[in-house]
Amino acid sequence: MMRAGLTAERLAQAGAELADEVGFEQVTVSELARQFDVKVASLYSHVRNSHDLKTRIALLALEELADRGASALAGRAGKDALAALANVYRDYAREHPGRYAAAQLRLDPAAAAASAGGRHSQMARAVLRGYDLTEPDQTHAVRLLGSVFHGYVSLEMGGGFSHSAPDTEETWARILDGLDALLRNWPEA
Repeated sequence: MMRAGLTAERLAQAGAELADEVGFEQVTVSELARQFDVKVASLYSHVRNSHDLKTRIALLALEELADRGASALAGRAGKDALAALANVYRDYAREHPGRYAAAQLRLDPAAAAASAGGRHSQMARAVLRGYDLTEPDQTHAVRLLGSVFHGYVSLEMGGGFSHSAPDTEETWARILDGLDALLRNWPEA
């Protein structure tokens, strides 16, 4: 018998909220069952296992990030678009650390194809239209942006910059200035 109101989507949402509270790695079907005050077995009619639950949380996080990115990029170009997209990732990680961690989950090919991951690449390429890059340099630049955004956010969230000057806001602004300069003056192969 299905518990009224429990769906895979509701479990993914609750799992995402739990991930933000306790960390993505701590999210399990057992922990969700405790939150809903149901037996673990009753959740298995909605999710196959903890990996399936985590995949659903990752898909939800990727979709949320893509929606935010699309809104932030509307009507922007060049450095303004670069900063807008970068700030979406940084702000999302600060607001939803567990979901941000979920968005980094390596998805199997079927889940990846159904995810909003492609939208993330399209948004990075939309930013790069403000710069004069052709292939394969555009792909290199997409990878650079992802590496810088994720690297900085991960170090910042992990407390890597908490005990040193200058302020992380100043560093972030300088990094975006540096990325803009690099993209405007992309080196020849």
